[in-house]
Amino acid sequence: MRNGNTRRTLLLAAGLTAACLSSPIPAPALAASGSSGAATAAAPLREYTQQKLHWKPCDAKSPRALRCATLKVPLDYSDPGGRTISLSISRLKATGTTERRGVLLLNPGGPGAPGLQLPTELQFPAEVKRQYDLIGFDPRGAGQSSPVSCGLTAEEQADHPYKAETFTKDVEWARTVAEKCRAKAGDLLPYLITRNSARDMDVIRAVLGEKKISYLGYSYGTYLGAVYMQLFPGRADRFVLDSATDPTRIYRGTFQDMAKGAEQAFTRWAEWTARRDLTYGLGDTPAEVRATYWKLIARADREPITFDGQALTGDDIRADNSTFFHVEAGAERIAALKKAAENGTPAPAPSGTASTSGTSGTTSTTSTTGTSDQAEAPDDNYASIAWSVMCADTRTWSHDPERYRREAIRDKARYPLYGDFASAITPCAFWPRGSEPQTTIDNTVGALITQNEWDPQTPLFAGRAMHHALRGSRMLTVTGGEGHGVLYMPGGNSCADKAGTLYLTTGRLPAEDVTCRATADPA
Repeated sequence: MRNGNTRRTLLLAAGLTAACLSSPIPAPALAASGSSGAATAAAPLREYTQQKLHWKPCDAKSPRALRCATLKVPLDYSDPGGRTISLSISRLKATGTTERRGVLLLNPGGPGAPGLQLPTELQFPAEVKRQYDLIGFDPRGAGQSSPVSCGLTAEEQADHPYKAETFTKDVEWARTVAEKCRAKAGDLLPYLITRNSARDMDVIRAVLGEKKISYLGYSYGTYLGAVYMQLFPGRADRFVLDSATDPTRIYRGTFQDMAKGAEQAFTRWAEWTARRDLTYGLGDTPAEVRATYWKLIARADREPITFDGQALTGDDIRADNSTFFHVEAGAERIAALKKAAENGTPAPAPSGTASTSGTSGTTSTTSTTGTSDQAEAPDDNYASIAWSVMCADTRTWSHDPERYRREAIRDKARYPLYGDFASAITPCAFWPRGSEPQTTIDNTVGALITQNEWDPQTPLFAGRAMHHALRGSRMLTVTGGEGHGVLYMPGGNSCADKAGTLYLTTGRLPAEDVTCRATADPA
């Protein structure tokens, strides 16, 4: 997470659990008719699907070509005549006329990361821009889409790794967050689920006058895209899922997968760094590098290290699970921290250091840019909506604090780097039940899944699990690829970008799974 919020939510990211439950869609909910993508929405939703949009400048800082609008959707799709909420969407119109194919919806991850600026932030090639109106949107409860606030303080948004001596206090923290959210937004919480966000996407499709949508989602956005494919298979055109989560492990399992991925990345980093001891001075064997790191953590736990204007404890350093996304940036950061600890004076963060990342995506989404007639989202919006979605999306969260204790002890031993963060107790232990069970992902809709080999946030094995669930998909793996996010990134992979663009512009999936090599493999 960003802005001091919990980092356990994904960018490329998102949420997932230990079990998937199947469930029929409630009667009046949006649903595709058979396999036809041209099916119209059910009559009770006509007032939503036939809305007229009024496009206007997003704000003074946005490019003039990017326009924003708002629309209404039902809070509860099983009661379309009841309460409504607002969604904010943006559009960058296709540059072509005869080439235009339709709309490409974009999601940066989260759950709950705002996406209004994505059409101008991602580095799309001209061929994609000619064929698609690029559509950004803030998912329900996020950013400028009826933003949720639980009134959380900065401390209440922070990570809490498991410690025996603080466990009672951490249980109370989790209970307090859940109670504050119930008090301030209890009437909303059951409906802030991925299934409803997917239905919102289908209302957007209908309002834009399209029979189908294409889609590019990162991290948690891959799960949102997969749920849309499951609910509306006939309306899914060309879907790209970048840095995919395991849809069978929403969300506690996702956190635990992150701990496993972080440990794999740490092992690779130690091997890479040991070969460059003359450069970084962290040890000339992987064992020495690891020992240097853990000595640094112990030192910071005894006496915080002043670094980049902040006093960092060992837990603070470990909580930044983006440190080893890139081996070179990780080596620079740890070497700088070691120097700061030895000198006892502030040290600047190295320019190559990866920024703190959440479970949500690879793009910059810390600021929320809204339409001119809406207020900015509250400071705790990202934490509030992230917990709301993750806790309500699945009914597999345990309500027994002792189970969290046992699993945290187990995973701290398995994955020392991040296991005690990943398996610590969360507000979901005390959350009200969501309105529907989790969606089981199992279909044959075509999709392209793109994955870096070395992404600890959504590890390669998680992407392969999504590939297995989406039986019509093809998977593109970047061997040696680092970091969270593959397509259309600054300094990205030209082979992967070319394959993604070919699919988006022609609709042709590769005949079999594809491998690209990292443009510059640091290993």
